[in-house]
Amino acid sequence: MTVADVAEALAAHQYLADEGLATAIFLALTLHRPLLVEGEAGVGKTEVAKVLARWTGGELLRIQCYEGIDVAQAVYEWDYARQLLHVRALEASHEAVVEDELYSERFLVRRPLLQAIDSPAEGPPPVLLIDEVDRADDEFEAFLLEILSDYAVTIPELGTFRAAVPPVVVVTSNRTRDVHDALKRRCLYHWVDHPDFEREVAIVRLRAPQVVERLARQVAAAVERLRTLELYKPPGVAETIDWAEALATLGRVDLDEHTVDVTLGTVLKYREDQERVRAHGLGEVVRAAVVHDAG
Repeated sequence: MTVADVAEALAAHQYLADEGLATAIFLALTLHRPLLVEGEAGVGKTEVAKVLARWTGGELLRIQCYEGIDVAQAVYEWDYARQLLHVRALEASHEAVVEDELYSERFLVRRPLLQAIDSPAEGPPPVLLIDEVDRADDEFEAFLLEILSDYAVTIPELGTFRAAVPPVVVVTSNRTRDVHDALKRRCLYHWVDHPDFEREVAIVRLRAPQVVERLARQVAAAVERLRTLELYKPPGVAETIDWAEALATLGRVDLDEHTVDVTLGTVLKYREDQERVRAHGLGEVVRAAVVHDAG
């Protein structure tokens, strides 16, 4: 497998990666290292894990991080309801309750991290997506580092689970805070930026083939202009695709001020951003799109 093979495989599964990202993915797969992907919201970070799962055939296991996430949500917990029913059944039949039975794998609820580590050796390894790690607490990030260092989880009642084959791990961050250096050292790193104009056009045409080339180019140019206006939430690739699909659904093949005005909510999701763009002038956005397309 080469970097070109990775880029080709991703494209075959509807993800157009530049050479830098394709190289980072190639190295992560070859070296069995987690890949930390940072970038602004909407640039396709989460999609990296999804497309890897589609390509490799590995099960996608996702941890959506948030403030307060802990071991019970990410690694494992005990099924207390089933344990209680088991105890009541034993008591009803006048049998002794053996504590070791209560803390056996029968009552273990596997969360994504444990599922990824305790996956069968046969078949493709799972793809573990640790999404928006910057939203988690420092304590969880430290715990995550410990697990990713050895691909092992210790459950006091059962012992240590070690990965027979390391999972493919993709960690994403919107950089609302800095991820600790220790975790970064454990991972390979890639910053995902907004695509350049031609690649964004290609992405729209790939993901929304019903959008004609002319409209795709105008939408990509308009979004490129919107990103320069210091918006609270600049549109990402997902919004570009949504906007192009919405315009095609309305039967449009060209941008005009009225069409931009009535469909602005498909590309800008904050009222303040829409007001800023309207104050700036919808006509200027349309002209930038048409001029770019004509050029």
